[in-house]
Amino acid sequence: MSVNERGFSLLEVLIAMAITSILLLSAARFLPALQREILRNTRQLALEDEIWQRVYTVAKHLQRAGYCRGTCVGEGLVMSAKGDCVIARWDANGNGVWENSPAKEADVIGFRLQDKVLETLRGATGCNGKGWEKMTDPATIQIEAFQVERVNIRGFQPLLTLRLRGVSNVEPQKVIEAFYSVTGFNL
Repeated sequence: MSVNERGFSLLEVLIAMAITSILLLSAARFLPALQREILRNTRQLALEDEIWQRVYTVAKHLQRAGYCRGTCVGEGLVMSAKGDCVIARWDANGNGVWENSPAKEADVIGFRLQDKVLETLRGATGCNGKGWEKMTDPATIQIEAFQVERVNIRGFQPLLTLRLRGVSNVEPQKVIEAFYSVTGFNL
């Protein structure tokens, strides 16, 4: 064995282990805070996605409202006085009639805010009654505001502005509010 071969001394190994231990302990203290922040951001993004998904769904139906390939009778869009319930009609199958039944094939759909839940009903004839389906899960999100406003501009098609505000049940301080406007081309 050659005497010229060298390795680390015991003192150097102990110093390296002490420095590594301090760095690992520092990282271990930082990790839970990082995980909490990632969870908080994930919940925020999930809430935003939920709100915007519902906004786009309702807006798509509002934009179709009033379409008829023939002679349809009635209003293409009916809104409650407060704008928290809206019923849209359009000729989905192109037969020139707004059909109300059977409900699965109706050319009418309603949206309303009821008990902090956004609800929908295919074949809706009014804003009251039973059979409405929940669009949002009340166990995870509370809808504080749902409103559709129609703005008539002379010489143009009406502008329909949709507002939806939701709050997370897990973190009530997290409020997401979405505004989205579509043109009612067929109204």
